[in-house]
Amino acid sequence: MIRLWHTWKILGMLCVLTAVVFVLIASGGLERWATAQTPAASGGGNALIGKLEGPEVIVDPAQFPKTFKEAPQLAELVKAGKLPPVAERIGQDPLVLKPVHELGKYGGMWRRGFTGPADFWNGLHSVSGPDHILFWDYTGYKAVPNIARGWELSDGGRITTIFLRRGMKWSDGHPFTADDFLFWYEDMYKNRELNPTPSLFLSINGKPGEVEKVDTYTVRFRFADPYPIFPEMLAGATPIGGGHSLRGREGMGGYAPAHYLKQFHPKYTSKEELDKKLKEAKFDRWGLLFLDRNSWHLNPELPVVTPWKTVTPANTPVWTLERNPYSIWVDTAGNQLPYIDKAIFTLAENEEILNLRAVAGEYDNQLFHLSILKVPVFLEHEQRGKYKVSLHPGDYGGDLIIKFNMTYDKDPEIAKWFHNRDFRRALAIAINRDQINEMFWLGTSAPRSVVPVESNPYFPGPEYRTMWATYDPQQANAMLDAIGLNKKDAEGYRLRSDGQGRLRLIMTVPGAAHAPFDQFVEPVKQYWKDVGIYLDLEVVERSLAITRGAANETQLSAWNNDGTEHPWSFPFHLVWLSITTGAPGGPEYARWFHSGGKEGKEPTGRIREMMDLWVQGMGVSEEERITLGKRIWQIAAEDVYIIGIVGPGAASGVRVAKINMGNLPARMYISPDGKAESISRPVTYFYK
Repeated sequence: MIRLWHTWKILGMLCVLTAVVFVLIASGGLERWATAQTPAASGGGNALIGKLEGPEVIVDPAQFPKTFKEAPQLAELVKAGKLPPVAERIGQDPLVLKPVHELGKYGGMWRRGFTGPADFWNGLHSVSGPDHILFWDYTGYKAVPNIARGWELSDGGRITTIFLRRGMKWSDGHPFTADDFLFWYEDMYKNRELNPTPSLFLSINGKPGEVEKVDTYTVRFRFADPYPIFPEMLAGATPIGGGHSLRGREGMGGYAPAHYLKQFHPKYTSKEELDKKLKEAKFDRWGLLFLDRNSWHLNPELPVVTPWKTVTPANTPVWTLERNPYSIWVDTAGNQLPYIDKAIFTLAENEEILNLRAVAGEYDNQLFHLSILKVPVFLEHEQRGKYKVSLHPGDYGGDLIIKFNMTYDKDPEIAKWFHNRDFRRALAIAINRDQINEMFWLGTSAPRSVVPVESNPYFPGPEYRTMWATYDPQQANAMLDAIGLNKKDAEGYRLRSDGQGRLRLIMTVPGAAHAPFDQFVEPVKQYWKDVGIYLDLEVVERSLAITRGAANETQLSAWNNDGTEHPWSFPFHLVWLSITTGAPGGPEYARWFHSGGKEGKEPTGRIREMMDLWVQGMGVSEEERITLGKRIWQIAAEDVYIIGIVGPGAASGVRVAKINMGNLPARMYISPDGKAESISRPVTYFYK
């Protein structure tokens, strides 16, 4: 029955594609569709994948504009005496951007879809600025100034000094200074109710770092040992550098609005006043109230430094953000950014509805949650919807992966096989990647292990690209027989070695994700059945998947390997450093690491080697770190702790954008470490 379903699934997809081709012939879009079938891995010839490009951050003060202009609405407020002049609001050190194509004009409303308050990454990827301390240039590999106007390494890499922007202000007009860093460090980071465990990113070799105020606009991060990669940690989506918008709700982020948050902190507020606030907000602990009030997407009263500010929270049907009058972003002509007045995220009951609205042209620029399965339909309706479809592959190798939870212990039999390398390898080569690529990626990706793309500095070598990633069910069967799983039941499924019946695996897949992972992995049930392995798919709501993963309850999970092209600033999928993720690889190893060995389970063997290599890489030169990174990827490909299926691919990078929206890059760097679209500086987007 499963095999019959599998056959009909393929036939159904072929029928849909055939129908779309006829429509495209009639509309003149056949050439774009045909060339879009060229695999992204080939690096060219794909009509839907453009050339990587993006705006430039201007760092030479001599090239800064001398005068400034602002949006008409803000000019009216200045005229009415309700706002200071634009030059005073921006300060002496604006963040100057050269737009990718042209100077824009003010006005308009950015319409976008989202799936609810758990979908806050949708906003982070588009309208958060981003507000990292430092950030990446449009290529995704070079750290550049951002909220901080610059930085300096000294004392052999033990000290990183960051220089803030003079005159910069929070969205309520209060000065943004080194005191906001000191408040975060002294009263948030070091407070164990807000942060029970010190961050590994603010330590080196197990030795905690310190944050010091030098003067009003200078902050010093001091470490006991050399930490030369720390500026990259401030650029990436780490707990330290990932910005107030992303990390504030966790008590992290490197800085926070002290003048606002002190009212929720027992050090600065009387017990009576704090108890009153707790009762009003219906919280039983001050720490929960504090973090709720420090949530960028939920609290419209929160002062921010992002270019747009929440005015209607994300836990309502319409999440609305409006221009921050104190935005530090300007273009090369001195126009205060953003150009677009406001962003509106409209709640979609599910991803199917969101995709249908995109097809109908209801969104101005949508990247998150668009299914690659809908690309033919998007192309069919391009002219009618007055939009253009484009694909943006990531540099991470696994656009679809399956993770083994290497600390799963609820069933010793399952745990035993997960720690058998040949078991993991056998399941990997039992998957028909070519068929999955054709069925779901429409032939635009390629079979691949988890290693990053060839242009990535950590790419371990061509022999690792498809290591244990070539379809060979005959060898898979032989390997499973050889390790002792050679007994089967009447239906051909392999039996457990402990005499407790059929070996049954469960794969947890988060629902309402940014890509339809549940559909992507459905054929794996049949592929594994062909080698005698029974698989159940369990699709659960994303926050529940995260909860179960953190509780070490997940056996297998499906996701992508996004972010791992930056193995140090975004290591969470690769070296067992994440506890709270919907695709856990070993949460008990992560607990052991974060607690300094006081909790969790100590890793051994090659897993321990990968973690040790990562720690070693934090304190060495870039050249040495690249060598260590390649070694980490070699072990990952050889031992198959993560099954890579296809990549690189655009399952997370399907964009539908109105043709009248300007300064959209033909191709952008897609990664959570670069906040996906934010790396293209949406403050420069405008309506023509």
